[in-house]
Amino acid sequence: MTDQTSRAGEAAPTTPLRAAIIGTGAIADAHAQALRATPDGELVAVLDRHLDHAQAFADRWGGPAVADSLEALLATGAIDVLHICTPPGVHAEQAIAALDAGVHVVCEKPAALALDELDAMTDAASRNDRRLAVVFQQRTGTAAANVKGLLESGALGRPLVATCQTLWYRAPEYFAVPWRGKWATEGGGPTLGLGIHQIDLLAWLLGDWASVNGQLWRLARETEMEDVSTATVAFENGVVASVITSALSPRETSSIRIDTELATVTVDHLYGHGHEHWRITPAPGVDPALVDTWSALPADEEPSGHDPLVRDIYRALATGAPLPSTATDPARSFEIVTAIYSSATSGRTVERASLRDDADRMRSLESPIVDLRR
Repeated sequence: MTDQTSRAGEAAPTTPLRAAIIGTGAIADAHAQALRATPDGELVAVLDRHLDHAQAFADRWGGPAVADSLEALLATGAIDVLHICTPPGVHAEQAIAALDAGVHVVCEKPAALALDELDAMTDAASRNDRRLAVVFQQRTGTAAANVKGLLESGALGRPLVATCQTLWYRAPEYFAVPWRGKWATEGGGPTLGLGIHQIDLLAWLLGDWASVNGQLWRLARETEMEDVSTATVAFENGVVASVITSALSPRETSSIRIDTELATVTVDHLYGHGHEHWRITPAPGVDPALVDTWSALPADEEPSGHDPLVRDIYRALATGAPLPSTATDPARSFEIVTAIYSSATSGRTVERASLRDDADRMRSLESPIVDLRR
């Protein structure tokens, strides 16, 4: 590999890291835009199983090369970072191939079909001294960073109770896409495919989880998996959170609420958040001067999104620095999601320490669903 893939401690590159995108569906445009916005990266190649789709995408984004196959592209040594935007069923295979070829990976969520696959991906990154970043862009943004700092510093007092809601609407046609709605190709239902974003943001704000008690429901859609899930998640810092994910909710919203000793923190949005979506409500009797310090958001607002995430990932790769916290711990929210499926299967609370003892759920999230369709 060239000096563009510098490892920790090596000199920073003098030219942008060379990036390729595999899978040119809708989410790939967000990656191409983010690459265009960062000085540390340059889109040099794209590939898709449909050559005409790849060519149209390349034409739209400045004419990067269209590769015939991932194997051939990796063999050339012509890229430093691979962005994986394909369906989740092939993420692990593609990521491990890239990492073993000495290429960093930026992977869309869900990163894999099961924790065994994600563990294999992180193992490949470790043995090759490459970086694996999973796209959880809702960790980004200046407001989220401010709230995380307040929680971690203790400025809001001890966090106590939380709610996490992903109430989205997916029409029956959504599940008609061949790879959707099937354990073998989508991995899980909306808990994995939709709710993981808010679950990840909650866990990024609160830290490691301790236990999960979950249930899976099928209320309306023709799918192998759930269309609704409910769970109680306890965190190691003592917070108890209620988590609900739905693909059946016409008035869509994504919401997190954290009640602390001194305040209530809320974010209510849909697919991305800025300063206007966050609110801190003080408890009665809290000193107004203290409240003023909570509201000191940066003058230069940056909303959540792919642009800041990709920018910060590439800055770290370019300088050999560790990945930012917005791109680390790819397994944390996947563990919580897996624990929801595991708990629904066993009917018992799942402890973090014993999650990986459920070998079946480690290999596949396939679980029994309570079917209440009429």
